[in-house]
Amino acid sequence: MTIKLKISLALSFLFAILLLLGGSGIYYLNQLSDDAQAILKDNYTSLQFVGRMQKALLTWNTDPNASKTFESALHEQELNLTEEGEKELVQALRRDFARLRSGNRTDSLTLARIQQNLLQVGEINQQAMFRKNTIAEKTARDALIWLAMTGTVCFLILFSFIINFPGYIANPLRELTRGIQEVASRNFEERLHFRSNDEFGELARAFNSMAHKLDEYEHTKLADVLFEKKRIDTLIQLMDNGIIGLDEKKKIRFVNPVACRLLGVDEADMVGKYAPDVALTNDLLRTLIQNLVSPAAEPPAVGNLLKIFDEGKESYFNRQTHVVTLKRTGENQPIAAGWVIVLENITAYQERDLAKTNFIATVSHELKTPISAIKMSLKLLDDQRVGPLNDEQKQLVDHVRNDADRLLTITGELLNMAQVESGQIQLTIKAVDPSELVHYATKALDVAAGQRRVRFAVSGLAGLPAIKADPDKATWVLVNLLSNAVRHSPEDNVVAISARQIGNQVEFTVRDFGPGLRPEHRARVFDRYFRAPGQNGSVSGTGLGLAISKEFIQTMGGEIGLKDGIEPGAAFYFRLAVA
Repeated sequence: MTIKLKISLALSFLFAILLLLGGSGIYYLNQLSDDAQAILKDNYTSLQFVGRMQKALLTWNTDPNASKTFESALHEQELNLTEEGEKELVQALRRDFARLRSGNRTDSLTLARIQQNLLQVGEINQQAMFRKNTIAEKTARDALIWLAMTGTVCFLILFSFIINFPGYIANPLRELTRGIQEVASRNFEERLHFRSNDEFGELARAFNSMAHKLDEYEHTKLADVLFEKKRIDTLIQLMDNGIIGLDEKKKIRFVNPVACRLLGVDEADMVGKYAPDVALTNDLLRTLIQNLVSPAAEPPAVGNLLKIFDEGKESYFNRQTHVVTLKRTGENQPIAAGWVIVLENITAYQERDLAKTNFIATVSHELKTPISAIKMSLKLLDDQRVGPLNDEQKQLVDHVRNDADRLLTITGELLNMAQVESGQIQLTIKAVDPSELVHYATKALDVAAGQRRVRFAVSGLAGLPAIKADPDKATWVLVNLLSNAVRHSPEDNVVAISARQIGNQVEFTVRDFGPGLRPEHRARVFDRYFRAPGQNGSVSGTGLGLAISKEFIQTMGGEIGLKDGIEPGAAFYFRLAVA
């Protein structure tokens, strides 16, 4: 039997109970109404007629209309003969009344007989009233008893229906909800135990079948999962990097031997422990989980690079913190499941990078002496006292001078980069007039700009406050930006130089009207050794100028960048604080 049919039968049953109670009440109310109507119509009316006739007899000799009144009441009584013996008495009244009206109106014997018959008619109706009233009372008692019995039975049935029927619907749904929650919690041994032949039964059988298949799948795949976990644990233990795993409650779940060695704590003393508690007595672990305990805390000054004493020497490690998230089955939003902290040993790379930096610094410094000697020799060759040069010799000397200048520029940039990489940038911060900075940079590039017939258009320098900067480093940056702008500008063009105050900073902008930068190159222009190709695909420069400029400006507390939406050409800017 389906649930729909059961609900229909239940509602039909309630309707039948309502019909039964309503029909019984209507039936007994009609009975009482009939009994009351019989008393009123049959007997009470007859008593009224008798009273009118008795009143007419009392005024028989004095009232000329008494005969008519008696006649009218007697006629009506003849039409309302309802009780046994009442008809004979009314007929006797009719004979005596006719005799009295046709004969002697003062016949006392006839009047006495009429009076006696009226009393008997009244007594018959009174007795009938008492008898019918008793019947009506019995009908009322029977109605009350039957309605009380029927109502009690219906109430008990309805009460039982109200108690049991909602549970019939709700209990399977509650059981199904609990079962679904258990399965969602990966308790695949959960089963629904209610039995029925309706839709709930089909649902329970389908749920049990699904849970059974999920249980089989879980146990079938469990060995594979355990094998994969064992393999991953083995890989983690054999890795050269230090690895620490924490769950979402910051409890340490695993740690490999490298991490144990670096922390100086045994694995057994960490696994399963609350990481902040272990960090109370371990400075390295406290540093590693600092951002996990208080995400708003400032990061360490060295960023992700950590210097740790390991195996008898200072070693360098790159810290990487990975957030582990997972998406539960049937859900759309991923939830945090913990963190994995990786300590990558980069000591060898640091040592090689330091050796490279020292080598570049040494070579660059050593190259500056012979290059300076070459430039001095070239200057002597230009001196007429040494001897005149023909046109071909002058051309060769100019080529050698240009190459020497280029070598000197390269060695200078390499030395600057060595300072940047070694963290030994030396600054002399003082108040610098922006107009003097721009004037010096443009004068330094007058010759190079003149060769390409490029003009400098300077604007916005009037009324600017002094800035806090190292004049040599700031001039170097501005010269580098202007040099790039001149190199990428078409001949017979202009390079715009502007300055303006923005809050407590002064912004310098250098714009050229050349081909500009491709979108894919804009994000990399400040990377070391990156050289953006020109319009014809050729590249020039060392790829260090903008990287060094960025380091110089940031070291002076400013910011540097490339403006968006500039066409044609490109616009570079840097900002320094007002002194």
